[in-house]
Amino acid sequence: MTEFVSATLTGITLGLAAGLAPGPLMTLAITQTMRHGLKEGLLVAAAPLVTDVPIVLALFFVLRELSGQLLGALSMVGALYALFLAYETAKANSVGEIDSETAPASLKKGVLVNFLSPHPYLFWITVGIPYVLSANEKSALAPWGFIAGFYLLLVGSKAGVAVLTGRYRSLLTGQAYPYVMRGLAIALVVFAFLLFREGLHLVSVSEH
Repeated sequence: MTEFVSATLTGITLGLAAGLAPGPLMTLAITQTMRHGLKEGLLVAAAPLVTDVPIVLALFFVLRELSGQLLGALSMVGALYALFLAYETAKANSVGEIDSETAPASLKKGVLVNFLSPHPYLFWITVGIPYVLSANEKSALAPWGFIAGFYLLLVGSKAGVAVLTGRYRSLLTGQAYPYVMRGLAIALVVFAFLLFREGLHLVSVSEH
């Protein structure tokens, strides 16, 4: 039981840190909540529950060691997609206009952003899978505590941000809305740059 509690607390800590870390998925959760309402922001927050299952299974059973070049390529494709999302966000002039003309597709967007990010792969290769394997040697329940704690806080923290955004959405609409959306678009451009730079670094390191 002690190992289970320890693993759960470790998962909670790592999940909270990852969930509150600024990045494209967090920005997208805020953006979709602003544009389409709380439900869409929550769908973005839930994206890791969709993407991480195949990622973890692939890493655990097939791709124990992803090459740096592949991770770098994923990161650069993710950067391009983040730029596309930034363009979409910058075009938003009013809530009603976007809601009526554009299908939210929030879960799809969240899945693409997370799947094309190198961070889930790097986390599970360097931290997640080694910890799960180590915890499993001490207790059969410990890995499940780690996974449950991690995703509870990873998804829950982003959902919490979406809830706060939804609660104060009325304060951010009207005349302030275009400026808020352009600010979020700039944030996405910054994250796209960081993803692209990280991708170049991963590719260059793997070539040496």
